Amino acid sequence: MSHTPEVDALAVWLDEGYPTAFRTACLILGNPSDAEEAVQEAYLRAWRFRASLSSGSDVRRWLYRVVVNTCNSKLRTEIPHRDRRAPDTELEHVSSPADAARDVERDYDVVSALGDLPTHLRVVVVLKYFADLSEREIATAIGRPQGTVKSRLHEARRQLAKHPSVRPAAPNTHSEVLQ
Repeated sequence: MSHTPEVDALAVWLDEGYPTAFRTACLILGNPSDAEEAVQEAYLRAWRFRASLSSGSDVRRWLYRVVVNTCNSKLRTEIPHRDRRAPDTELEHVSSPADAARDVERDYDVVSALGDLPTHLRVVVVLKYFADLSEREIATAIGRPQGTVKSRLHEARRQLAKHPSVRPAAPNTHSEVLQ
């Protein structure tokens, strides 16, 4: 069977993109088990509807939209009755391909603050800073205008800056070491 370049790109992304998709889902859903289910379901949907990719489509954006929609569906229908946040130790193992993202993910305070954001703000932060999508790609992934993405990112940054676990602690003059 002959494949189009879009289908070939999808197959490559499915093979290579799993860790990033899993990390994205984990940070949106806050639970590795739910994230695993969501990514598997998203990959099945993506493969099932691969023929809907038009020539020249950006496979990466399309797949993130499938992953985000699957996570949102899971948040709406399957897990609204229980706490979506994983114990602190469960999120520590979520790996990242970039050193900077790895450092941030391991920082419990940031993960905790991220988990306290409303879902619509958490999704844009995860896609921007953990999945490394542009604002245009995020807009496509969440099905909203780019201006909405910008305002959500601004609001998320504002809320994160106020969050007690990520605000810089006031200097303790008794424990400071003079250099």
